[in-house]
Amino acid sequence: MASAASAPPTPNNLKRIVAASLIGTTIEWYDFFLYGSAAALVFNKLFFPDSDPLVGTLLSFLTYAVGFAARPLGALVFGHYGDRLGRKKLLVLSLLLMGGATFAIGLLPTHATVGTAAPVLLTVLRLVQGFALGGEWGGAVLLVSEHGDARRRGFWASWPQTGAPAGQLLATGVLSLLTAFLSDAAFGSWGWRIPFLLSGVLVIVGLWIRLSVDESPVFKEALAQAEARKAAREGAAEKLPIVSVLRHHWRDVLVAMGARMAENISYYVITAFILVYATTSAGVSKQTALNSVLIASAVHFAVIPAWGALSDRVGRRPVYLLGAVGVGAWMFPFFSLIDTGGFGNLVLAVTVGLVLHGAMYAPQAAFFSEMFATRMRYSGASIGAQFASVAAGAPAPLIATALLADYGTSTPIALYVIAAAVLTVVAVGVAQETRHRDLADVEPATSPAAGTGSPAHSPAADARTV
Repeated sequence: MASAASAPPTPNNLKRIVAASLIGTTIEWYDFFLYGSAAALVFNKLFFPDSDPLVGTLLSFLTYAVGFAARPLGALVFGHYGDRLGRKKLLVLSLLLMGGATFAIGLLPTHATVGTAAPVLLTVLRLVQGFALGGEWGGAVLLVSEHGDARRRGFWASWPQTGAPAGQLLATGVLSLLTAFLSDAAFGSWGWRIPFLLSGVLVIVGLWIRLSVDESPVFKEALAQAEARKAAREGAAEKLPIVSVLRHHWRDVLVAMGARMAENISYYVITAFILVYATTSAGVSKQTALNSVLIASAVHFAVIPAWGALSDRVGRRPVYLLGAVGVGAWMFPFFSLIDTGGFGNLVLAVTVGLVLHGAMYAPQAAFFSEMFATRMRYSGASIGAQFASVAAGAPAPLIATALLADYGTSTPIALYVIAAAVLTVVAVGVAQETRHRDLADVEPATSPAAGTGSPAHSPAADARTV
């Protein structure tokens, strides 16, 4: 009899699961990226008006980074309860928290109205956003990975990943329309609030879809086995998921964190810092910079499933390594194209950067899911992904802006991304290939030794299954 992981789901059911994960992640990333774009464009004036323009931008990006600081806490809390109670319940909660915080940002008074209380309130709501997003990613990709056909897991699991460019596309598109039809004064006065308030409508749609899907069958099977083991031990409690992760999968957590470095840093340099660099150093208008990110995000959305499908054929590691090496090699041409100030060159720079980023981001969902056993998978994948974001994505725009302020050139920024790419190449290079693993009945090996075959299988490993 086929296991829950290998039994092919019905097409309609799988599409509904993918749609629920994709729409939810799109909304959550829309909320998160909207803040990043607003931080680069207007928050420096609205919440830090007494600072020098570039210093104000640095302070604005600092509140942006605060959201990342809350993501590990979200990963721990949501991972724990997601492994104990299920993926679906926690995904509904994360959507409510993120949407509520974003809607509240749209209602915030500015510094001109309440003084220093304004940036304090902004920071608190940013913390809520980060906490929610820290729990969102792991649940969304696991819901699809654990439902999907094992032979095409990379393809199906990559669809929740397209929520990032879809959210970027939606956030940038709304801001681009507003800046095109509103004067700078109107946008700075009230127009910036509109995209934040729209989040309330999007959350209602997302909840309706997420509440209609079933819990992961792999998780249900693992939960039943755990209950049976508990009964056999006369009620002895299970170890906490985080304890099991740190005991059996600490190497996998380190691999996941290293794999995230180039992916996370390059993404925020390409999509968030670009709005600062292009408008201040290259003399490009806000509208032009936003439109270039808009076009590139559409291409990014399209290529992620293709990279995911390729990882099903050749493996997660080769595709991931291609992306890491490619992003590092692209950084100097990236900034050179932007320096020309031409719209076509700007689009080319951002698009190629995001296509290469997609080679890392697409297989990431399946790659990280396949590293961990079911009853610790939400915790393990979330911890590996979100703890890395504190060192990678959180300070990336801040560090890039500071380097630009200190050196007045893009060279140290390019070297910063290249260093991250080297770290990711090392981490993925020592990892095991995971694409042949059965999520239901194969415990990933804890050693990250290089290799492309199936993981080692042992009685001890079987004892830790699910």
